[in-house]
Amino acid sequence: MSKFPTVRLRRLRSNESIRELFQEVRLSEKDLIAPLFVQEGIERAVEIESLPGIFSFPLSSIAEEAIRIKELGINSVIIFGIPSHKDEEGSSAFDYNGIVQKAVREIRKKVNDLTIITDACLCQYTSHGHCGFVKDGKIDNDLSIKVLAKVAVSQAEAGADIIAPSAMMDGQVKAIREALDDHGFSNVSIMSYSAKFASSLYTPFRYAANSSPSFGNRMSYQLFYANAREALREIQLDIEEGVDIIMVKPAIAYLDLIYRVKSLFNLPLAAYSVSGEYALVKFTAKAGMIDEDQVMLEFLTSIKRAGADVIITYFAKRAAEILKDKYSH
Repeated sequence: MSKFPTVRLRRLRSNESIRELFQEVRLSEKDLIAPLFVQEGIERAVEIESLPGIFSFPLSSIAEEAIRIKELGINSVIIFGIPSHKDEEGSSAFDYNGIVQKAVREIRKKVNDLTIITDACLCQYTSHGHCGFVKDGKIDNDLSIKVLAKVAVSQAEAGADIIAPSAMMDGQVKAIREALDDHGFSNVSIMSYSAKFASSLYTPFRYAANSSPSFGNRMSYQLFYANAREALREIQLDIEEGVDIIMVKPAIAYLDLIYRVKSLFNLPLAAYSVSGEYALVKFTAKAGMIDEDQVMLEFLTSIKRAGADVIITYFAKRAAEILKDKYSH
């Protein structure tokens, strides 16, 4: 095998044009899914303190924000609702006039060619902040999946293209698939949070959605961060139950798992670069310690290089601006 000086790998790095010609992974705005927060009880967009640059929008302006996202070349949004009413059952999560359901209808009126994903969970809607139905102080898995199925059907009726169950309840994909099919929504896809870990990196989101558990924690239903084999079992079960798209969440600390999942399973793979990953970059950049845009692009590219087909990221809009400018010349 030839060696130095015959082989000089630096030849293919000698200038920007050559580096770009042989770039192995290309990040595109088409790879990105932008989170959208819609909140009851506000009249104007409000910046989220824990997520600088990210806003909660009132229903009256949510469609305009979706239009701005689409104009950047991003083809998909995932909607998170922040209701004004919370109760033990999370009833506003499946209400016909729930905030997410109304937001989907508003966006559908003005943006026809945008893929709308809806997060199907209970934590933002329950007074106790857990992702499932609480009975006798414990999460009742089987009752929870019945409620999640109702949530999914209500979101599909509103016009969602993809339902994204994030509660990590056993059997949730099967329950949702059956409910969607029974109600005539066999063409609505399911993107399950198949491998969702009990991560400390969710804190900025929980602050934004006021969704922290009022007792205990979520480790009885979310994965422990040390367990990769268990995560693979969760994904396999979701596939057997009829999931269309699988997801790993968070992303940066789980690149090894993203790579393994992509190698093992022949399904579209989403990765969720979560609120804590965003906040770490934003606040470190604010302190002048890093170049925010460069670190953002490096992180997002690493997620795609590991094997993700699509990436949910709070950096979606900024990344799209940079990518469109870079490749438009």
